[in-house]
Amino acid sequence: MAGAALRLSAPWRLGKLRSLLRLCSVPSLTLHTTASPLMGVTVEQFEQAKSKLATLKNDPGIEFKLKIYALFKQATQGPCNTPKPGMLEFVKKVKWDAWNSLGSVSQEEARQQYCDLIGSLVVAESGSSAQVAAQPAGSGTTYKTLLVSTEDNITTIKLNRPAKKNAITTQMYNEIVAALEQAAKDDSVLTVFTGAGDFYCSGNDLSNFTQVPQGGVEEMARRAGDLLRKYIKAYIDFPKPLVAVVNGPAVGISVTVLCLFDLVYATERASFHTPFTQLGQSAEGCSSYTFPKLMGRAKANEMLLFNKKLTAVQACELGLVTEVFPDSSFQSEVWSRLKAYAKLPPNSLAFSKQLIRSMEKERLYAANDAEVERLLERWTSDEFFNAINNFFQAKSKKSKL
Repeated sequence: MAGAALRLSAPWRLGKLRSLLRLCSVPSLTLHTTASPLMGVTVEQFEQAKSKLATLKNDPGIEFKLKIYALFKQATQGPCNTPKPGMLEFVKKVKWDAWNSLGSVSQEEARQQYCDLIGSLVVAESGSSAQVAAQPAGSGTTYKTLLVSTEDNITTIKLNRPAKKNAITTQMYNEIVAALEQAAKDDSVLTVFTGAGDFYCSGNDLSNFTQVPQGGVEEMARRAGDLLRKYIKAYIDFPKPLVAVVNGPAVGISVTVLCLFDLVYATERASFHTPFTQLGQSAEGCSSYTFPKLMGRAKANEMLLFNKKLTAVQACELGLVTEVFPDSSFQSEVWSRLKAYAKLPPNSLAFSKQLIRSMEKERLYAANDAEVERLLERWTSDEFFNAINNFFQAKSKKSKL
C-alpha cells in the first residue's frame, strides 16, 4: 500500500522525506458519534488511543504512520470522499492513496483497527509493563507477544507482532502454549484466536532458524521439533470450542492448524498459503492427515506440494473455512455470533467437542509425530538452508527497492 506509493515516487523521495514524516501525523479532528460501545471499542477508548499515540517515543515508520492516518480518517469521516490530489502534490497523494485503499471498511471497523494498531505499538514500545492489564485476571501470566483477555465468557488470544505480520517466534510458540493451557482452565466458554493489525499470521518467523545453539544444527532441529510437537498437541488436546477469527492473510502453520479448530471465520480479504516445499520444508500441523481428509487428495496436494494460495472463498468451498464475511462488517458480525455462542451451556459444548475429537485423536497424534520426524531431517538438510538463504537474500533486495 504505502510502500508501493513511495517506491513509485522515488525521484522526489529524498527531497520530501522529512516533509512526509512530519505531515503524516494524525490530524486533530473531532469524532461526531455517540458514545455507545461497538465491537468492544467505545468513543472514549478511541480518544484514549489518540492520546496514547502522542506518547510514543519511537518513530513507527512511514508505513505505519500512513496506516494510522488512513484508519483515523476512515473512522472519523468514512470512506475516502475527497478528490485525488494531482501528481505533483506528492505528500497529499501518498496520504490520499492510504485512505482510499481502505475502500468500504466501516467507521466502526476502522475504529477497531486503529485502536488495535495503536495498542500494539504502545505495547511493543513499553514492554511487559503494558501487558499486565491485558491478561486475564488471576492468570499469573504475562505475555510479550500476545494480547490475552477474557470477556463475555470468551477468552481471546491475539497474536501481537503486527510490524512482523504476526510471524511466530520461538517465544511466541511457548506463549501460545501457555495461553491455551490457561484458557483450558479458566471459566470461559469459548477461546478465540485472531491477529493484531492487517495480518492474521505470516507463519513461522524464519529468523528462528538463524539462531544455532552450541550443539549445532542438529541441536537446533531437535529443540524446534520438541517445541512443534508440544505446540500442535496443545491444539489437539484443547478441551473447549476453539474459534479462529482470520482477520487477514494466513501463512504456513497458521493455516495448517486451522483444521484443529472448531470454527474458522474469515474476512473476504484473507488468503491461505502453505509454501512448505518452496522453503525446503514439509507439512506440519497434522495437515498431512487433515488436508486430504478435508478437501480430497488432489486439492491437498496443490496446497502442500505445490504451494497454491487460496482466497477466502476458495478456502470456504474446500471446507477449511466455515464462513466468509464482508470485510466492512467482519468484526461486528463475527463477534455478535460468538457472544451468542458463549451463552450456550459450557459443559454440553465441551463434552460434545471431546466426543467428536476422541474419534480421531490418536490419528492426529500419529500425524504430528510423523511430521515432526520428517521436519527434523528437513531442518538439517542443505536443501532447507539453501532455501532459507535465498529467502533472506530476496527479502534484503526487496527492502532496498
